[in-house]
Amino acid sequence: MTFVVTENCIKCKYTDCVEVCPVDCFYEGPNFLVIHPDECIDCALCEPECPAEAIYSEDELPDDQQEFIALNAELAEEWPNITEKKDPPADAAEWDGKSGKKPLLER
Repeated sequence: MTFVVTENCIKCKYTDCVEVCPVDCFYEGPNFLVIHPDECIDCALCEPECPAEAIYSEDELPDDQQEFIALNAELAEEWPNITEKKDPPADAAEWDGKSGKKPLLER
């Protein structure tokens, strides 16, 4: 089992989760983070650190977010690893909680 970053991270991209990850399994894209499923040790430290509440355990993933399992796996192979917290985008708070953000995902 692994943890999965879901749609609410798009355009929010808070990186608080990155700081607490003991195995550095987060990968960063232009406006989204993902978790590498083969590296995640299911420690659950990242989930409560996400201000956008965009991280779920795979077995607790809402039905409408299931596609993010494959998306995390795919993009973790393409994007660079991130190990340190960064400032969120200036408009992150405006995007937090908005639905329908998947088309805004930048690869």
